[in-house]
Amino acid sequence: MADPLPSAAKATARGGFMAAIFLMATSAIGPGFITQTATFTAKLGAAFAFAILASIVIDFVVQLNIWRITALTRKNASDTANAAIPGAGYLLAILVIIGGLAFNIGNIAGAGLGMNAMFGLDPKIGGAISAALAIGIFLSRRAGSLLDRALIGLGLLMIAMTLAVAFASSPPVGEAVRQMVLPSVIDFPTITTIVGGTVGGYITYSGAHRLLDKGLVGEENLAAVTRASLTGIAVTGVMRFVLFLAILGVVASGVTLDLSSMAANPAAQAFAAVLGDWGMRIFGMIFWAAAITSIIGAAYTSVSFLVVFRHMDERARNIATVIFIAVSLAVYLSLGAAPAAILIFVGGFNGLILPIGLTIFTYVGFARADLMGGHVYNRVLLTLSAVVCALTWYMGFMSIGTIFSFLGM
Repeated sequence: MADPLPSAAKATARGGFMAAIFLMATSAIGPGFITQTATFTAKLGAAFAFAILASIVIDFVVQLNIWRITALTRKNASDTANAAIPGAGYLLAILVIIGGLAFNIGNIAGAGLGMNAMFGLDPKIGGAISAALAIGIFLSRRAGSLLDRALIGLGLLMIAMTLAVAFASSPPVGEAVRQMVLPSVIDFPTITTIVGGTVGGYITYSGAHRLLDKGLVGEENLAAVTRASLTGIAVTGVMRFVLFLAILGVVASGVTLDLSSMAANPAAQAFAAVLGDWGMRIFGMIFWAAAITSIIGAAYTSVSFLVVFRHMDERARNIATVIFIAVSLAVYLSLGAAPAAILIFVGGFNGLILPIGLTIFTYVGFARADLMGGHVYNRVLLTLSAVVCALTWYMGFMSIGTIFSFLGM
């Protein structure tokens, strides 16, 4: 009789890779992701397809290199950064934790808005219930298993429901495909914004750190890590493109979405235009699922950076994650909403975190084979990483003005 261990081990590994893929993807697909996609579709129409395609190409390069180098170093991002450039890991950790906390305030607000759209519940109560659900996952003795199942299930639900609305809105798919390669408008600030929202801040490290926790690292797992990193970006790309088509169908039908104020919610307007009251409820479900998975992803990843300051076992990390979510909730309840200024400030931070981290990882790939167990890293991937790194520094400098503006300087 054949030994069943190898197949069991393969199944466990597949589950671990799926968990990392959906942790990254659902961290990226948050309330801001949905609102940005709807807003840019309303502004650019079918030409937004090119921006999506361009951002996906950039995202592939960023995530592919960070995940692969994390697997080879067998260290989390902050420890790798400290080993490469003393002190850099502390800087990266502080930026990620601050950004993750501020984003989580917005994620909890988004969860409250989602429950309001579904059930008419007060957003504060909805946000508190959602945060409590996320806390319950990390308090469970089976936290790891619950985390993985929740992220995969909710991620698939979001894509399926958005796909249904896309079919119902009857978008001009042919025009979208044409504009993907021959755009009537190329909007670089839009590309910059959605790149930051997909792999900026804590997001690209979420899946890489989940693989680290699962022990799916080392040169022996490099091919599988490569596939998983590309799949994670593909999942977010599919969700963004399906959401884009759903909104595009509404815009192409002649409906004008209100973009006149920060309070306007173009995605909700579009879903209501397609399916009326049921459209609002479906939007609420998608928005809530996007928000609660982002709450989990932001908290999990931010706390994974705390270990650079102090070693923590799994139980201590789960407790720290619960505290992180509770603090985010307390701030949200005290403010009553996630002020636009905070989200703008964090957007500026995202523009700085991405190039800092990518620069460190590109340097490790080029010059620190000793940190990767002597592995000679793929030079083509490193060249692409260097090009994208220069581009993200440009994006980062463009965001500095936003940060100074927030600070009143």
